[in-house]
Amino acid sequence: MEITAKHATLPRYGVQNVAWRHLATCVTALLALPVLVILSSLLQPFSAAWQHLYSTVLGDYVANSLALAAGVGTGTLLLGVSAAWLTALCEFPGRKLLTWALLLPMAMPAYIIAYTYTGLLDVAGPVQSHLRTLFGWSYGDYYFPQIRSLGGAICMLSLVLYPYVYLLARVAFAGQSGAVLEASRNLGKGPWHSFFSVSLPMARPAIIAGLSLVLMETLADYGTVAYFGVSAFTTGIFRTWYGLGELITAAQLCAFLLLFVFALILLERESRKRLRFHQSAARAKPKLLVLTGWRGRLATLFGSLIVTLGFALPALQLTLWAASRWRQNFNREFAELLLNSFFLAATAALGCLLVALLLAYAKRRFNRRREHTQVEIANLGYAVPGTVIAVGIMAPAGWLDQQIDSFSTSWFNYPTGLLLSGTVGILLFAYLVRFLSVSLQSVESGLTAIKPNIDESARSLGASPMHVLSRIHLPLLRPSLLTALLLVFVDVLKELPTTLILRPFNFNTLAVRTYELASDERLVDAALPALAIVAIGLLPVLLIIRTMLHERRPHG
Repeated sequence: MEITAKHATLPRYGVQNVAWRHLATCVTALLALPVLVILSSLLQPFSAAWQHLYSTVLGDYVANSLALAAGVGTGTLLLGVSAAWLTALCEFPGRKLLTWALLLPMAMPAYIIAYTYTGLLDVAGPVQSHLRTLFGWSYGDYYFPQIRSLGGAICMLSLVLYPYVYLLARVAFAGQSGAVLEASRNLGKGPWHSFFSVSLPMARPAIIAGLSLVLMETLADYGTVAYFGVSAFTTGIFRTWYGLGELITAAQLCAFLLLFVFALILLERESRKRLRFHQSAARAKPKLLVLTGWRGRLATLFGSLIVTLGFALPALQLTLWAASRWRQNFNREFAELLLNSFFLAATAALGCLLVALLLAYAKRRFNRRREHTQVEIANLGYAVPGTVIAVGIMAPAGWLDQQIDSFSTSWFNYPTGLLLSGTVGILLFAYLVRFLSVSLQSVESGLTAIKPNIDESARSLGASPMHVLSRIHLPLLRPSLLTALLLVFVDVLKELPTTLILRPFNFNTLAVRTYELASDERLVDAALPALAIVAIGLLPVLLIIRTMLHERRPHG
């Protein structure tokens, strides 16, 4: 009876409904193509190149990737959870400022902070140079940690990825019932005991969600591990493709990396199912634990040190480098980099928004398993590393180019060459697969806030689904749409591996040019495009900060 009732409520615009559903299905199938291509590579025979990788470097790829994930996971947990607890449940000097300042490292891409700290801490950098001058040392007379190492990569990634854990954990800590925490303290448990036995278990689902995002970003990173010379899956995929010329073997490496990512997704979902904590709607706000004396100063120092190392110090160094070469580097080439980057980011953001509207509205309009599955598939793209998506797109694009060229040559004696591979269109499609989830989540959250009875009232008055969407939903969704556009715009601007693989010849972006200059050890010249990426990356962070400040204001 329920299914019949749902069918009975559908309006008379049957053709439009069918076309909308079929279009959503076709788009979803296209989005899933790169992942399916990568997974299907496991069905192909393993070549001699694979045997060579297996006997030489594959063990290093697995070990280093796991060590990187374990190290960054531990680092982000220590930084993010402790900072979230201090700012959410404690009172100390500078707490309000640090609450939003701790989000600033989100604007600093990992590969940029890696370049910056290399310039600061390397043998010829200012830190070691001043130490040698101060103590009269020569190179080799002293020990200094090697920044270009696995440990250095773990530190760099931890400094810029901890905000994922911090943001979700802080929301969880701030939303906990004050009565529960007060009861714990009344039973004689001190602040630390209450934290480990009450606050931390209640916030565990949010912490695990943030940690899963951190681990996915870690496994997807290419710029940092490549610059530091760490043999991980992402660098191995590049070497196999460009060094050995083995696209199939590179795809098989991508498939193994994808299995790691899927395992993370399953673990995160399973943990959320098992760890559920319900709180009373009428809960009291937690009473802040006042930290005075040396405890308060230590808390302020801890938060300030994280912000300084993760954002302030590298941003200052980039600014000094950029200022020293301002006249030489602020030229026509830099203007072209800005134009190319803005074109790609704006076009990809608009494309992601349109497809997100198509899928999200189909889910709201029909609310069947088919539409829910389509949204799940579309959301999967953000968890897939950019390197994997690029390989998954290049393989079918190259095959299709060969088929078209062969057909055109045999029938018309006119070779077509590469029509898809190495074009802006393929690059934009890769961005769509990679970042659609960002737009989709923003649009879905906005649609959820619109009551379904508004749709029913409009349709009962004869409005078609397109009229409901254009005249009712879009005006109400304006804040969510702008947020979706901004988030995808900045993500595309910072994306390195996808752009590096799929960009057309002689087509550079800010991210690629920064990588090229840094790889050539021209760190000072790389500062201006890197600083531009960081400055634009501040936009979504400022949006989050504004939302946090707005939510803290009293209403009434």
